[in-house]
Amino acid sequence: MKSAVETLNPTRVRLTVEVPFEELKDSLDAAYKKINQQVTVKGFRKGKIPARVIDQRFGRGAVLEEAVNDALPKFYTDAVNEAELSVLGQPEVDITELKDGETLNFTAEVDIRPSIEIPDFSGIEVEVDAVEVTDEDVDKAVEELRERFASTAPVERAAEDGDVVTIDLQAKVDGEVLEDGVADGVSYTIGSGELLEGIDDAVKGLEAGGEATFTSELKGGSAAGKEAEVTVKVTQVAKRELPELDDEFAQLASEFDTIEELRADSRKRLENMKQYDQATQAQERVLEKLLDLVEVPVPEKLLEDEINTRKHNLEHHQLGQMGLDLAKYLEIQGKSEEEFDAETKEAAVKGIKTQFVLDELVKQEKLNVNQEELTEHLMRRAASSGMSPDQFAQAVVEGNQVPLLVGEVARGKALAVVVEKATVKDTNGEVIDLDDEEDEDTTEASAEETPAESAEEKTEG
Repeated sequence: MKSAVETLNPTRVRLTVEVPFEELKDSLDAAYKKINQQVTVKGFRKGKIPARVIDQRFGRGAVLEEAVNDALPKFYTDAVNEAELSVLGQPEVDITELKDGETLNFTAEVDIRPSIEIPDFSGIEVEVDAVEVTDEDVDKAVEELRERFASTAPVERAAEDGDVVTIDLQAKVDGEVLEDGVADGVSYTIGSGELLEGIDDAVKGLEAGGEATFTSELKGGSAAGKEAEVTVKVTQVAKRELPELDDEFAQLASEFDTIEELRADSRKRLENMKQYDQATQAQERVLEKLLDLVEVPVPEKLLEDEINTRKHNLEHHQLGQMGLDLAKYLEIQGKSEEEFDAETKEAAVKGIKTQFVLDELVKQEKLNVNQEELTEHLMRRAASSGMSPDQFAQAVVEGNQVPLLVGEVARGKALAVVVEKATVKDTNGEVIDLDDEEDEDTTEASAEETPAESAEEKTEG
């Protein structure tokens, strides 16, 4: 086999491959064997039909087609390896010449990872928000904790904002009660926004036994997105009672003996959260500066696939779970379809560039991923997915996604290298020293995943 590579642009090549006919022998034998198992010829046992009979009865062309289809992936892979190409996605193959007994010639156009030069990034400087926790921040945190320990007591009066009402609901669409549109004994806090739009105005002012009807768009169920006539009946009105902010509350709501100790712990927790947010912000801004320094050509087909994947995930997973379609989502967001398409493309380009640059840094810095790092990353991913570590690990193995996770960890380590060499200052002008333990947790949020690596795995496999 002989092969040659022609560069079409920085992200696409054409392979020209010439295969001597004798190298098709194994595939021809396999083709005859396969056809043997699929056909019957009178006078011959199944699987024992001579090749010359198959040629006469079914045509040599059918055998050649089967053999070429079997052989092409191997010859293509050999040509890719010989040229040391890092290919992305599936190739477009064109058989240019097939002469029985002489030669098989074909071309294959395929996207490749572009060659990237990483410049000196030690001069990167970014500014992040300062970590400042005010007394008001602490007051709010303690108040939210207090809200969680609120109790309720039935009252004989009209319902007001903040009250907890027990209600029965019935929804009709086009005058018909929906099978899944009836619910009794629902507990609802007025003003929480957790149920249907319009329900707050409907129940406020009603006493136990009171009833009202209002119109609202259903968020889920069999008639999601449709306007419904909803009847709500209040069966109980209860007032929320908050505990006193004293030492007794501190002992009830925490492991502390005094309210001062509880407030001090709340302040510390808020500081930790803001430090984490600060580290995340630093990662994101350093990544932005790094991408600005590097020229990264983006393969058109890969970009198209990435855009389509993002749209599909939004429409069929995220919006589907909320009972929304894309048109309604854009209406809520106040965006046109053109604006949405432009934002999706921008995010896709950034995701692809991020992966290419960080993968190049992994090679340049000779970064490796050990088992402990992979396990820690798997545990975090499992937690964010709502699965147990064992369930998540099993899904990763069954989906052949281990290389994907390894890539995520490696890119996180690559970005950490850049952040370590960058100068990070807060809005007060103070230089920030980010701890290593913060780095790995936050890099994953910045180093966006793209289908590029999964496409590559499929092609190389």
